[in-house]
Amino acid sequence: MITDDLPRVGIAHLPTPLEPLSRLTAQLNGPELWVKRDDQTGLATGGNKARKLEFLVGQALSERADTLITCGAAQSNHARQTAAAAAKYGLNAVLVLQGQPVSQVQGNLLLDHLLGAEIVWAGDQPADARMAEVSRDLEDKGRRPYVVPYGGSNPAGASGYVVAMHELLEQCGRQGRSFDHLVFATSSGGTQAGLVLGARVFGFEGSVLGISVDPSTPTLCSSLADLTTATAAFLNLDLTFAPADFHVNDDYIGGGYGVVSELERDAIRTMARAEGLILDPVYTGRAFGGLLDLISRGAFGADEKVLFWHTGGTGGLFAKSEEVLQ
Repeated sequence: MITDDLPRVGIAHLPTPLEPLSRLTAQLNGPELWVKRDDQTGLATGGNKARKLEFLVGQALSERADTLITCGAAQSNHARQTAAAAAKYGLNAVLVLQGQPVSQVQGNLLLDHLLGAEIVWAGDQPADARMAEVSRDLEDKGRRPYVVPYGGSNPAGASGYVVAMHELLEQCGRQGRSFDHLVFATSSGGTQAGLVLGARVFGFEGSVLGISVDPSTPTLCSSLADLTTATAAFLNLDLTFAPADFHVNDDYIGGGYGVVSELERDAIRTMARAEGLILDPVYTGRAFGGLLDLISRGAFGADEKVLFWHTGGTGGLFAKSEEVLQ
């Protein structure tokens, strides 16, 4: 494996299940739908960040860090799993969250507190700028912080999804199946960068479609090209990528990041009632809602096989109950 020489810890429950969505397939009259259950990776309710954190925490420990510091929204899944990884490996965690302190501690924020993370609110500052300040303050106090970028999306983090593509193809080989399309939520880019690089390296010939939850297609494709090229270099692969190498659909951004609309509500209800599977309102609900709309528009052939990669986020559902049930 091309990642064998990288520092890595065992965090995620792998391989994650590959399951058919038989009732939904029948209800929609095709295409054949499957799900890759990265909501089952473990680590404080699971999610895609566990794969990234295997390499990020491995790198932090190799550098003798004593603190993980990262940033995100108040209900950040990434922050929650970073806090859990820190607890698991005896590290301190500092989470720099966007905006002002909130009155209700629930959802992912509740888990952040239970996991023992120190919460720093960014206020009017950009969270990444405030995170840099906090990191410098920790260093001045003699601490050894390791900065985990937003979403865990740097070459080390994206390597987790290079490995994930290899895992998927091994499962497909054992089960004698293949997929024409992979569809998933995309935002900070690490998941998509890793999957696209893994597809190039391991020979996946289907489409890899990210449904954006906030950035525009041109913005995200540009950053994906940079991140994927950097990840290839990190893994000593002589590969480069351009924005045209990525498929991103930004038609479902709606009111913006975290704004729940009927698209997400319908997707969450549909998946729950047809398959007993829970989506979140920010990432997987939006991405699956986009997938359902694309199916209704005939974007996939009735005989094609489509894999929805469930990236987790269940903890955030409980902070948006009123909006989800509206």
